[in-house]
Order: sequence, then structure tokens, then C-alpha cells
Amino acid sequence: MLITVTAIVAVFTAGAQPAFKGGQGALNDFLKSKIVYPEYSSRNCISGTVNVSFRLDKQGRVTDAKVQQGPGIDLDDEALRVIKLTSGLWTLPAGYNPTTNLVQPIRFDPDQTLCGQSTIKDMQAAITDYKNRQELENAVTNYYINKYQGKADLSKDATIIALKKQLGFDDELIADILSKANEKVKQNDMEGACTDWNFIRNIGSDKADSFIQKYCSKKP
Repeated sequence: MLITVTAIVAVFTAGAQPAFKGGQGALNDFLKSKIVYPEYSSRNCISGTVNVSFRLDKQGRVTDAKVQQGPGIDLDDEALRVIKLTSGLWTLPAGYNPTTNLVQPIRFDPDQTLCGQSTIKDMQAAITDYKNRQELENAVTNYYINKYQGKADLSKDATIIALKKQLGFDDELIADILSKANEKVKQNDMEGACTDWNFIRNIGSDKADSFIQKYCSKKP
């Protein structure tokens, strides 16, 4: 896996700019160390650049973070997550305007030794598949959320199980997501870990329930 981080860009402003504590090199190292390559993109050898826009309040905390431009898949979520982790690690110049929009481009490239002969065409097909499968994923997660609340139509259980098989929601996937959640715990990103654990629960598995009960405020 290779993550390329280019210099931060200030938008709609002039003059002195905020600096990551330790400088641009420290920011590059920080982001590279925090990236947890997302499950779907990792499995499908998807690369891409995600531009994250954000602001800094007067304490150097990240606010209003959002994806300005990206492939529209899980790489977007990961780029947004790591930008939020920089909160409080910025030095602001005197008189800094907290309404200044900043943009941080982050380039993701998977480990080519694991991707074999994957082509741009393959990657584009995988991106399209990701977007097409979202409705099916939502059908699965909504079913289990409703099931936990006693509101699901249980006659659809067999259909949902078939969808899970089609989507590859199996023990191997769950083990991979648990591993990635553990990496986020090591980064003290409990919000990110809870997102992963709740996803596991919402595809009908109890393998993350103990973590949710211990670390997450509530089940969805």
C-alpha cells in the first residue's frame, strides 16, 4: 500500500496559513501512519485521489470536514477519517480566519505486489460495482437494524441471507473488518472503530457485540 500526501492548499484566502505541528513532512508521516486501507478498495486494488476540504477553529480543531472530490467509494470515508484525526495538531497564525477553507489531497495506491495484473478497466468496473451494491448493502443492514428492534419482516430472512452471500459478507470479511477496527483503536479513534463494529452487527453477526457494549455509546 502506498499513500501519497501532497501539500495542503488554502482556498479563498491570502497571507499566513496554518501549519501542522512539525511541518509538512510531519503531516505526511502522520497521515501515512493513520491510513487503514479500506476493505473494498483493498480487495479490489482500487487507487484514487481524495480531496478533503475542512476548516480549523481557533484551537486548531478540524471542523466542517467533507470530501470535496473523490471516487465516491470507501476511500472517501478513510480520507475524511484521517483528516479528522489531525484535529488539535495545527498551529494557527495570528489573526487567522476560521472560515478559511483548506483542502488536503490524499492519493491512495494499493500494494501492486498483491494486485497482479489489475488494470484501470478492472478498477473502474470495481468502482461501478461498489456504487451499484450500496442499495443491496442497505437492504441487509436495514433488515438487521429492524430485526434487533423487533420490526423486521422475518419472512425475508432467506432473501437477506442470499444477499449476504452475494455481497461476500462472510467470516473472512468480518475478520478483516475486526482487524481494521483494532488498528483504529490503537489510534484512539473509537468513533471509527465503532463504525466498523456496528457494520458487523448490522450484517447479522454477533462477533463485534462485546466491543460495541464496551466501547460504543449505543447500538444503532
